Amino acid sequence: MAKESGYGSDYIKQVGSQLWLELSEALGEKVTKKNLYIVLSKLDQDEIPQEEKQPQQKFTEDIKAEKTSPPLVTVSEIKFPNGPMPLDSYLYINRPPLEEVVCSEIMQPGCLMRIKAPRKTGKSSLLNRIIAHAKGQGYQAVSLDFQEADEAVFVSLDKFLRWFCINITRQLNLALNLDDYWDAEMGSKVSCKIYFEAYLLEQIDSPIVLALNEVNLVFEHPNIAHDFLPMLRFWHEQSKQDKTWQKLRLVVVHTTEIYIPLKLNQSPFNVGVTVALPPFSLKQVQNLAERYGLSWAASEEGAQRLTALQAMVGGHPYLTSLALYHLRQGKMTLQKLLETASTPVGIYSQHLRELLSLLQAEPELISAMQQVVSTTRLNQLDAIAAYKLESMGLVKLDSDRATIRCELYRLYFSQEILKQNDAHQTLLLEEQPQQAKARYDNALGKFVNLHYFKKYLETEWQNWLTKPSLLSVILCEIDYFKFYSDTHGYQAANSSLQLISNTIYECLKYQAPLIAHYDETKFAVILPQIDASGAVGIAENIRERIKELAIAHIDPNPEVSSQFQRIFDYVDIKNKMWYGARNAIAQTKSQFDGIPSLVLTVSLGIATATPNYQNTSAMLIAAAEEALFQAKRKGRNCVIINSALS
Repeated sequence: MAKESGYGSDYIKQVGSQLWLELSEALGEKVTKKNLYIVLSKLDQDEIPQEEKQPQQKFTEDIKAEKTSPPLVTVSEIKFPNGPMPLDSYLYINRPPLEEVVCSEIMQPGCLMRIKAPRKTGKSSLLNRIIAHAKGQGYQAVSLDFQEADEAVFVSLDKFLRWFCINITRQLNLALNLDDYWDAEMGSKVSCKIYFEAYLLEQIDSPIVLALNEVNLVFEHPNIAHDFLPMLRFWHEQSKQDKTWQKLRLVVVHTTEIYIPLKLNQSPFNVGVTVALPPFSLKQVQNLAERYGLSWAASEEGAQRLTALQAMVGGHPYLTSLALYHLRQGKMTLQKLLETASTPVGIYSQHLRELLSLLQAEPELISAMQQVVSTTRLNQLDAIAAYKLESMGLVKLDSDRATIRCELYRLYFSQEILKQNDAHQTLLLEEQPQQAKARYDNALGKFVNLHYFKKYLETEWQNWLTKPSLLSVILCEIDYFKFYSDTHGYQAANSSLQLISNTIYECLKYQAPLIAHYDETKFAVILPQIDASGAVGIAENIRERIKELAIAHIDPNPEVSSQFQRIFDYVDIKNKMWYGARNAIAQTKSQFDGIPSLVLTVSLGIATATPNYQNTSAMLIAAAEEALFQAKRKGRNCVIINSALS
């Protein structure tokens, strides 16, 4: 503009700033270059005052043109983020194309739509907007929230389905005519179907949206869920061939924090449209911050600050809103909020405790979470554990490999799991100082000796008998360490041993109650509540991390080094001449048995068992030792699992 008009850019900016200010005062709402077109478009619309528009009309308009800069608001107008957002709330953030997809889908005859997400991610708010949109199209809408049902309703399928039909009938303002269609000899499901088909759908001319919220509460009653959910699926299938059933539009909403082992062909959840609620993008977080009245959010510095918030909570809608609410109150800075986020005094403490409580109810999830928070890499988890953690919103999945959802969860759960492990270690140390000192390996203070390791396993075995769960043991040995020590000397060998032991400890400190070091080159670890696949994942991580240390076998002496390097090159190029190369090395170093990697590696053996009266801790150790022996026979630098006790 400055170039075309001949005015300086500073002058244009000054005039523009004054223009936005005067327009804002004249129109009674904040005007910027981003929302100017929307504000002017409103002036061309019919003169219906904004406050008199129907909520569903306002929502439909917002889908077409989302407000980017709402009216300026005071602190007293900002409500604590709790529960669904009202239809006219300026704090509701559209997540394109989510709203357009669901509002389009609800128009389809016989649709079945499932909205799934963890708690407090906006499911109920979205559901209310779907209902408002449907009503705006002249549809009838019925909304059932299973939180309203008494526990007695779930006593039997017959009682549950009668409650279901009575509530729907009353919301449709129809006379209750249930007894005329209910026949005990035909069964509850058939009676319910006939009541809908011959009475409810016949009485209503327009399509009916049936929105079922908090369906996860039905999951907690398998005797109901195993009949009710397939019934919904059958109704959806009926709509493909029966026009009467095309009137019914089903919306099923549930949290994903409860896992139920339903067969896919018996639930409605592998048909219809599945809607997963995405997290907020950085742009949406910035938009919401502006709506909260945080004037700094639109600046470049504000964008950087919000990026830090986005990284901490991963765009979680509720966690983001909670942070912005507290910032708008002006009682804490963003820096203080982020510093205390994962602590008991932070604003997220209750949310985090609820998640921890869910994890503690299923010990295998604690173990899986330990594995995830201990590294930034993708972790291969048991399929069920991975599904559950994703359902809780704690991890992101790439196939069966998981990474933590956000930094808040990494900080909190690594702290809590470490606390639990430290508490367990403290109990182990509550004995005489001499006994405690004798327990630990003299060379590596972080590790217990083998005698105590076996004694601990034998003692705990009796406790595990009372609450049977999987238990894994990993034995690890550094490959060809004697050759390395002879070649490089004691000091280098000791430094390398310390480096390897520290790496092993870092890999295991969140999973293992204790780790043993023995025979100079060997390590042993107990992994309670970790199955075979989980143990293999941990062992492979150890193996890869040790190899990445790149501790070279080659002798630092140039003459010897050159001789060994030629042999290694010969092995790499002429793999078929294995024995010739081996003999060449044997002539150079008589102590050397076999061909090592160019760097120090480890071999690992695994055994897994469920403690019972048919096996013992000694048998588990023996099985792991056999697996380690097989790993060394196979060529070393590998992981072998012994499934004899599984």
